[in-house]
Amino acid sequence: MADEFGQELIALLPNLRRFAISLCKSRDIADDLVQATCEKALANRGSYQPGTRMDAWLFRIMRNAWIDRTRRQRTEGVQTDIDDAHFLIGQDGAAATEARLVLNETARAIAALPDEQREVLLLVSVEALSYKEAATVLDVPIGTVMSRLARARKKIMDEVGIEGPAERSGDKKGIAK
Repeated sequence: MADEFGQELIALLPNLRRFAISLCKSRDIADDLVQATCEKALANRGSYQPGTRMDAWLFRIMRNAWIDRTRRQRTEGVQTDIDDAHFLIGQDGAAATEARLVLNETARAIAALPDEQREVLLLVSVEALSYKEAATVLDVPIGTVMSRLARARKKIMDEVGIEGPAERSGDKKGIAK
């Protein structure tokens, strides 16, 4: 009987594939559906009633498998094959965390600056005003803007632990404390 069952199942594969394509309109998904149907049919061979139409029994199994699949997709959402998803390359978590910490330290250092240094730093570095424009806004000489900006930058670099150009080259003579 098992041999007869297998032969009849194999003979019905073209019919199953045709029905699967009509259900899902995709040959790849149809092939998966036929395979799932055959697996379920073989696993539940004992529930098949000999002498009845095997094609009707298999079509019912396939239809139920298709309904289960569509219900599962509704709750799972869209699925993408990970091998095709090259756009999902993430960023380095350690680097992102470190950058965020440095940014937070920099924000704290800027907030701790004296008002006149913070004003100059924000006007020149954030608002992109020239030294002359910042001097006009603050009603101070351009040399004052330059010295306040230099002191603000130095304090922030010291707070955050960033080395200036002279420190990187090993020359510490040009840096005032």
